[in-house]
Amino acid sequence: MEKLQESMYKLIVETSTNLPNDVRRAIVAAKAKENAGTRAALSLKTITDNISMADENISPICQDTGMPTFEVKVPVGINQIEMKKAIYAAIEQATADGKLRPNSVDSLTGKNSGNNLGGGTPVIHFEQWEKEVIDVRLILKGGGCENKNVQYSLPQELEGLGRAGRDLDGIRKCIMHSVYQAQGQGCSAGFIGVGIGGDRTTSYSLAKEQLFRTVDDVNENEDLRKLEEYVLDNANKLGIGTMGFGGEATLLGCKIGAMNRLPASFFVSVAYNCWAYRRLGVVLDQQSGDIVDWLYKDDETVDLEQASKEVAVAEATDEVREVVLEAPITEEQIRELKVGDVVVINGMMHTGRDAIHHHLMEHDAPIDLNGQIIYHCGPVMMKDDEENWHVKAAGPTTSIREEPYQGDIMKKFGIRAVIGKGGMGPKTLKALGEHGGVYLNAIGGAAQYYADCIKEVKGVDLMEFGIPEAMWHLEVEGFAAIVTMDSHGNSLHADVDKTSLEKLEQFKERVF
Repeated sequence: MEKLQESMYKLIVETSTNLPNDVRRAIVAAKAKENAGTRAALSLKTITDNISMADENISPICQDTGMPTFEVKVPVGINQIEMKKAIYAAIEQATADGKLRPNSVDSLTGKNSGNNLGGGTPVIHFEQWEKEVIDVRLILKGGGCENKNVQYSLPQELEGLGRAGRDLDGIRKCIMHSVYQAQGQGCSAGFIGVGIGGDRTTSYSLAKEQLFRTVDDVNENEDLRKLEEYVLDNANKLGIGTMGFGGEATLLGCKIGAMNRLPASFFVSVAYNCWAYRRLGVVLDQQSGDIVDWLYKDDETVDLEQASKEVAVAEATDEVREVVLEAPITEEQIRELKVGDVVVINGMMHTGRDAIHHHLMEHDAPIDLNGQIIYHCGPVMMKDDEENWHVKAAGPTTSIREEPYQGDIMKKFGIRAVIGKGGMGPKTLKALGEHGGVYLNAIGGAAQYYADCIKEVKGVDLMEFGIPEAMWHLEVEGFAAIVTMDSHGNSLHADVDKTSLEKLEQFKERVF
């Protein structure tokens, strides 16, 4: 099958850069639910703009191109070893071409392989069937939403919902709790796949398999169909909203599957997926490896541009305080900022993720960070023919992972502003008040939107940590984010968590 590697490369690129129509329709429907001029509505405008930019640039929708997971069905007699080799080669090529970010890290040494290949990367599951074609489906599920996956072992006590028993109603409570616990850290509004039964491993696998279903399909099991509809309707009453800013659209899809279990075990597993629901498939000729059909595609044109224009009208009529900042930033400037302000950044910012924060706890910074801005971001980077770096995708990563370090590092180095997504916890909030700092929430997944704001890469340090974890020094213009934690003890994230928990409690009584 000499065309197989080429076909796999096309599938990878298309999945990374082009959202399927069922997902686009769900995002447009989410936009229609939000109240005009709200933070959530403006976030959805950024999201729809970003999707269109990814289409036009043929660049990653989100800089976290995730763990490539392939589900492959093959006729009897197909050489699966050769198919794996073709997939590996296509993954390596797509990484070199900047369509995937190098995401495969040795768990013991921390070394990034640089090509997305390594033990367990990518994930490939084979299944034989009796059809005369090859069916290959791919999902790119980012680390931010992967970290919000959750597994319950019933019976179990759940915050806000009480006891979840070993029955359909207990399952309902688990699913509702899973949406609550994700908040905005999984880049809501999101999609969930649910696996009921099995053991710990197969339950999670079943949950992820549900994400290969289309958003608008109908569950053949009547009980599960009713449960899917219930969850989709009521999860949107929690008030978590897009990016966890509060709002009407929290969940865009819920798919549930069930399998048998051991008498002693009752697992409910939830695979949470962000709005950037990157999942496509192809049907291949088993002789040539050519693509004969695309899956999850149809002939409909989903008008994201019109959805964006409608929000733009609301944006123009809404009164939002906008502040322009350029580093070095003073404490006085920070103290003037309040939750809800829009900050537009010009000038320099510096990326820093997990490895950088861990490093800075024990070492000096490679540059003077006093008054500077740290961006929780692991960009997709490419070199041109003259060996100059360019940013291909640069959205925010989930900030809560840096909670053990952030406040201490801000004080140690004089950092005044931190940009990320999903918010941070009480330790960081306390440090913001003591030191005079601010947390700015960028729109998760909007990697093309923010890459367009980056005008030049001024340099890079600590490349030994790999491209996503290195400290990139970026000159930006018009980089906008929302103040969601200020130096006066206010946190939008804590407020939304509290109110959504109160709303969750109304679903405590038995339904099924």
